[in-house]
Amino acid sequence: MEYIQANKDLDEETAPRHNNPFIEIPKNPDDKAVHIVYRDSLTYIVLNKYPYNPGHLLILPYREVPTLPELTSQERVQLMDNIILGQEILQQAIQPHGFNIGFNIGPAAGAGIPKHLHAHIVPRWDGDTNFMPVLSETRVLPESMDRMWAKLHATAKELTTA
Repeated sequence: MEYIQANKDLDEETAPRHNNPFIEIPKNPDDKAVHIVYRDSLTYIVLNKYPYNPGHLLILPYREVPTLPELTSQERVQLMDNIILGQEILQQAIQPHGFNIGFNIGPAAGAGIPKHLHAHIVPRWDGDTNFMPVLSETRVLPESMDRMWAKLHATAKELTTA
């Protein structure tokens, strides 16, 4: 309901400067409450609050930067390592048939929060497309965020402590 009722007319100029959830999310020490799947020193992996498919992950730096060249070399390495880790977590936990992995850089490219670079990992299954997103911008998710978080977080622990 938050997504449906949100004022979509707000842009970066009219939105409050402090209104960046990607800065606020990692400040919460309760990873389950904010659906952080994995934390590293410079980047973190979190479930997308408005997913295209179940398990849709975001990988992003803690630091607010809008473009790839603005990342430090250490952030670039860790971001890529965690994109790979995110894909491995999803593969082991929910066995998708494929993935869409990418960045939307800038408002024209569809970036919802253009001031904070983030990568998307969208798990895909054969036949997963349906008419709902096309006709009514509605998504159907077969599993709750909390339940998906529990699966992915457990898998992340397993993969990173082995």
